[in-house]
Amino acid sequence: MTAKIISIGDELLIGQVVNTNAAWLAEQLNQIGIKVDEILAVSDNGKEIERTVKSAISRYDLVITTGGLGPTKDDITKQCLARIFDAKMVLNEVILANNTAFFEARGYELTEINRKQAEVPDCCEVIENTCGTAPCMWFNTPNNGILISLPGVPYEMKTIVERDLLPRLKALNGGQTIIHKTVMTHGLGESFLSERIASWEDALPSNFKLAYLPKPGILRLRLSAFGSDEGALNAEITKQLDELHSLIPELIYSYNDESLESVVFRLLKEKKQTLSVAESCTGGYIAHRMTLIPGSSEIFNGSVVVYAYEAKQNLLDVTLQTLEKYGAVSEACVIEMAKGCRKLFHTDYAIAVSGIAGPGGATDEKPVGTVWIAVATPEKVIAKKFSYGDNRERNIVRACLSALNLLRKQL
Repeated sequence: MTAKIISIGDELLIGQVVNTNAAWLAEQLNQIGIKVDEILAVSDNGKEIERTVKSAISRYDLVITTGGLGPTKDDITKQCLARIFDAKMVLNEVILANNTAFFEARGYELTEINRKQAEVPDCCEVIENTCGTAPCMWFNTPNNGILISLPGVPYEMKTIVERDLLPRLKALNGGQTIIHKTVMTHGLGESFLSERIASWEDALPSNFKLAYLPKPGILRLRLSAFGSDEGALNAEITKQLDELHSLIPELIYSYNDESLESVVFRLLKEKKQTLSVAESCTGGYIAHRMTLIPGSSEIFNGSVVVYAYEAKQNLLDVTLQTLEKYGAVSEACVIEMAKGCRKLFHTDYAIAVSGIAGPGGATDEKPVGTVWIAVATPEKVIAKKFSYGDNRERNIVRACLSALNLLRKQL
């Protein structure tokens, strides 16, 4: 089955409400093998709703709408669907009884406006909404497809979908399966990574699809497989991921959709080892990311933000000679910072970062985006220079991720 999701409501189009319903629905449908080809948001305009729904039901096996089923005048989805299916609005006694009980339980009488919520097109199958008063409606379309109209309130919609719709749709879908695997990478941009794995990507089976999902410092690869034999799909995915790993082993840090700091936390916890951080240009961002993880106190001893020369000297024992000869943004400086941080906090590992986040502070030798990172381990200290762009916020994020990845490679 192929599907389209239509979200109805002006609030989605003016940015007042984020369309989380569509994202959640797409995820649920994918898990039962239904491929979502299109997601669209439309306004509370009758002509637009009717035009969009008519087009969708002529092209897709499954169309799901959310929103526009409330009791107020701007909720017009039911009336639009009645016109599309040339149906009459009728009072559904089951919905009426449920809604009456719903309001009585809360100390209210059923008003006329709420009574109208029990009216539905006479050609639909009603699916009870146990969390609210707007019913879910199931229509069989002229081309042997399905249209489902859901309330827009997220917890009402999710309850109906999980309880009633997913089991039914899964059975109707004939056992088709969609499997997604996410590969988390760091260290190479989208175009360069694409070149590295071009031969592998070109040789993927026809029922496989690869998507590139970049964000600052991280590139997710999503490998999707479609078919009816789940066991065979999983076996082929494992084979393909093994081949991918052989091409870019140094870039992959996880096969789950997880953060670099979570991977570092897990590895340190497994080894029962500790970490501390000395930050200059990142201003505490690495420590912030680490301490967002529940239980991080098991492995994270502490951090220092050392912007000024004096702070680097007094807290981390960076020598004045090093600072005057090489500057704070240098290999020599971050090595001494990492050593001093590890000593200060008595940790197994320490990260040190110093750079020019921008927009000011650059020189010809050290342009904006120049960052030195060091990792001190129980045996050695390694340091590496990175060159980013001219956006301060992105440079801080990228420096944080590069530092965590440099540490990960030592664990």
